[in-house]
Amino acid sequence: MSTNDSLTFHWQDDDLDDDNFQIRHNTRLYMLVLFSIILLVTIIFFLYSRCTISSRASSTTSSFYHTSPPSSQLRGLNAAAINSLPITIHRQALSNTNDTTLECTICLGVFEEGEKVKVLPVCYHRYHCECVDKWLVTHSSCPICRTSVRVDSPF
Repeated sequence: MSTNDSLTFHWQDDDLDDDNFQIRHNTRLYMLVLFSIILLVTIIFFLYSRCTISSRASSTTSSFYHTSPPSSQLRGLNAAAINSLPITIHRQALSNTNDTTLECTICLGVFEEGEKVKVLPVCYHRYHCECVDKWLVTHSSCPICRTSVRVDSPF
């Protein structure tokens, strides 16, 4: 024998043929069951995490409302208190150059000469009457500085 023949290696196509590879019915069934179990566990985990997150959020929200001030302080002013706020006529010549006196910070509309504006008594911020009236129905503070507008009676 020669040395060239011993070094030559011949591949046979029969060795690489995968016709013998078969997935039988039992294997398909096992793969389907395994996939179903993984899908079921994923869905259960997703639902569990949603429930725990929503229960934490509701407990946080309920604890917030229990520690917050009474609901009477969260409401706005009554109609009589809103109507008792002073109304002035806007004069461009008398106004400062401060932006808060030149425009309503609720609607962002510029005050026109001779327009009626409401002045809050404590902080002296000015607003259109309609704008601040809508605000004060639900809030009892100034929209800019959050100073309380509520006037408590001495009784």
